[in-house]
Amino acid sequence: MISEYEIKKQICDIGKRIYNKGMVAANDGNISVKIGENEYLCTPTGVSKGFMTPEYICKVDKKGKVVQANGTFKPSSEIKMHMRVYEEREDVKSVVHAHPMYATGFAIAGIPLDQPIMPEAIIGLGEVPIAPYGTPSTMEIPDAVSKFLQDYDAVLLENHGALTYGDSLLGAYHKMEAVEFYAQLLFIARQVGGPKELPEDEVRRLCNMRADYGLTGRHPGEAMMKHKKHHKEESGESIVLEITKRIMEEMNLK
Repeated sequence: MISEYEIKKQICDIGKRIYNKGMVAANDGNISVKIGENEYLCTPTGVSKGFMTPEYICKVDKKGKVVQANGTFKPSSEIKMHMRVYEEREDVKSVVHAHPMYATGFAIAGIPLDQPIMPEAIIGLGEVPIAPYGTPSTMEIPDAVSKFLQDYDAVLLENHGALTYGDSLLGAYHKMEAVEFYAQLLFIARQVGGPKELPEDEVRRLCNMRADYGLTGRHPGEAMMKHKKHHKEESGESIVLEITKRIMEEMNLK
């Protein structure tokens, strides 16, 4: 069994990765790992994630209250958001919050990552929705992300950043990388003529391949299929309404 100290070292390593990749600036971002039924390790507030060492890492209970912290270190001010994820998703063992440039750009523009453009993104992420804006460190953010937790493994935070979670620290971090890569590809595709989406039958086929890759957690691809179906139904209703409107206008003219 891996020691608590080793997990702290891993958190520091992931912190360096998100800092070096430009996914956070200054003291932004936070990371947590569940180590027991009522024990969690988390990054401290007010500290750059690129310069942490194991003694920086705090331990809290499921209410976010400090169990252990060295010196003046205090748990991340966003710990409430992390605790909400753990509370509603028993399969989750780690949560990562960052501000990756492209993904955060989409979050600021109010655009979800919901276009099926790449097999790996569909299998691993599916759709990445946007949770409504909430003031950092308040209960507004946990409440905003709550309704997305059962169907998605990654969420954009409106005007804020991105949140990913998984069955391991590395898994949660990899999802953050995938979200940013997806956002970057979608941004580039929009600059060169617009993305060409994969057809519905291929999206469904890719969704069904998730188990073949040993991926755990929820099945975000299913949410993408529901979204496409709902969009089609809305489009159909719009067409009917438009036709009806035109007929009524013609009748009125006569």
